[in-house]
Amino acid sequence: MSFDIVVIGAGPAGLCFTRSLAGSGLRIALVERQEESALAAPADDGREIAITHHSQRLLRELGLWARLREEEIGTLRDAMVLDGDDRESLMFRHGEAGKEQLGWLLSNHAIRRAAYEEAMILPEVERITGARVGAVRTSAAGAEVDLDNGDTLRAQLVVAADSRYSDTRRAMGIGAEMRDFGKTMLVLRMRHEVPHEQVAWEWFGHGQTLALLPLHDAHTSSVVLTLPPPAMRELLALDDAALGAAMAERFGQRLGTMSVAGPRCAYPLVGVYAKRFVAERFALIGDAAVGMHPVTAHGFNFGLLGQDLLARELRAAQAAGQSIAAPALLARYERRLRLATRPLYLATNALAGLYTDDRRPARVLRKLALGAGARLSPFRRLVMSGLTAEHGGMPAPLRLLRRPRPA
Repeated sequence: MSFDIVVIGAGPAGLCFTRSLAGSGLRIALVERQEESALAAPADDGREIAITHHSQRLLRELGLWARLREEEIGTLRDAMVLDGDDRESLMFRHGEAGKEQLGWLLSNHAIRRAAYEEAMILPEVERITGARVGAVRTSAAGAEVDLDNGDTLRAQLVVAADSRYSDTRRAMGIGAEMRDFGKTMLVLRMRHEVPHEQVAWEWFGHGQTLALLPLHDAHTSSVVLTLPPPAMRELLALDDAALGAAMAERFGQRLGTMSVAGPRCAYPLVGVYAKRFVAERFALIGDAAVGMHPVTAHGFNFGLLGQDLLARELRAAQAAGQSIAAPALLARYERRLRLATRPLYLATNALAGLYTDDRRPARVLRKLALGAGARLSPFRRLVMSGLTAEHGGMPAPLRLLRRPRPA
């Protein structure tokens, strides 16, 4: 039971990281508490993921994109932001970004299925499913992971990708900033009378936040509604017909009649940022490192970026015959991921706070901000560059930091 790397968590980040190390010569144990059948055929959790141009390139390189079905890929051509009862919106148009589209929309369960299909064929990966981690120990001599079945895995490095509520992160003594927004987020697919025209919506209404994510079919979108928990419980108690009518009303009838077309999935709205991304022979990736509020749609994109940064470092060290758990290597990974994610994490939390505050001063401020954004094309291009840039949305001065160097 000796490996080079133990990866804890076979979600999208853990699976993509494992796939990123294919052919590196590193032997990997992938530990997941779910059974193998749940990985091979992931349940539909309702979530649609906005994919940037950089992330789409990574998914192509990893082989995941080719495994997606045509109907699982939605086009994000343009995006608009609405505030309150305004009819005018702040528009982000693909033409200003010099691209055919701003991004793509993919179902989370489709990403998971494609990632599993790629990871399962790797001979250097041993999948250990239906197993929970009991303890993690690291020292200068190596790392050990105890499983609840009595097995102990030994490795040079442990990588945790076990969600924003990571038990492994806690077991390693790493704290996290957690911001509970006190809201519940409902995601579900809905059919609507008016076509979406491949335009995503972010609508900051009074007492609610709405998002519309255009899917492959012109009359089907993923709807995201954020409400206080008591109001959400009342809404979820409705039958499908009443829920469709209620959602059409919440959208101000702008999409015509609406009907439920997928499972109802509700999630607490919590943002997480680990205080450290690494420890001795240990690293965090995915939501275990950075769990974003969904308003800026960068959660999975940051997860892909982080696993890519770490995998490149490890491949470079392995090729040079150097330690894959060297402190300098792990510190470099942490610095690069923090530089890429921290500013947007803080900005996202501030944005979410401002645009869910219904007090008059906040409402005045956000209307001024949207008005300024509508008038300033450099601002719109800056925002869109995070979606369309091939470098993953990092500020230009930081791009060179992505180049791995041997420890």
